[in-house]
Amino acid sequence: MVNSLASSTSDASSEPHIIDDFVAPKCDGFIEILYQDDDILLINKPSGLLSLSGKNPLNWDSVHYRLVHGQEGLTAAFAEAKLPHRLDLGTSGIMIVGLNAIASKHLNKQFQARIIQKRYVAMLEGSLASNEGQITAPIAKDKLLFPRVKICQTTGKAAVTEYKVLERLHSPNRTLVQFTPVTGRTHQLRIHSQFIGHPILGCDLYKSAQSEHMAGRLQLHASDLCFEHPASGEEIHINCPHPF
Repeated sequence: MVNSLASSTSDASSEPHIIDDFVAPKCDGFIEILYQDDDILLINKPSGLLSLSGKNPLNWDSVHYRLVHGQEGLTAAFAEAKLPHRLDLGTSGIMIVGLNAIASKHLNKQFQARIIQKRYVAMLEGSLASNEGQITAPIAKDKLLFPRVKICQTTGKAAVTEYKVLERLHSPNRTLVQFTPVTGRTHQLRIHSQFIGHPILGCDLYKSAQSEHMAGRLQLHASDLCFEHPASGEEIHINCPHPF
């Protein structure tokens, strides 16, 4: 991810002006529909696909673009598709999609009220000391290293992540964990993993000397989603196994 940092020429004391010239590599993966009815889609997003098209016209390809226009030979077009939540570029897994205005509004309210429960699976570098625990570290924007965030006790917003070890692997030492984010800060799982000394494999922003090169992709996957169906009110839990 390449970003340029340019200072204002008119006021040396002003904050740096950040230019984001990142262009996402082509994503050859496709969106898999896990569930569909008149109101919602549940999809499996591939790693390497933007959730929304970027401001840079080269970043047109995204989950939203593909849903609205259809995936030729794979999925129909859903003209009114809306994304009540997003996943980072490298993160794969479950996303919920509203297919009409009423359903989308209902889902947005659930996310805002933190009713919807999300779980993720990640492969971490090294071996965690405890089989389960909680990571508590406040997160703030890092204005000098956009798009990164940072752990900051003074300006950061409260951020809490619960984890549970699923499997321990060796040669090299790795730990497969289930993450349950209690809060939903930007890059929370990635920076919390780095904070405890066990970065997620394949992460380009929050890493150790070797963790980024231990995997060909970000090994973070949205595995579970629990929510209330916007039309029927039924409690739904969907699971999508991780691919790594």
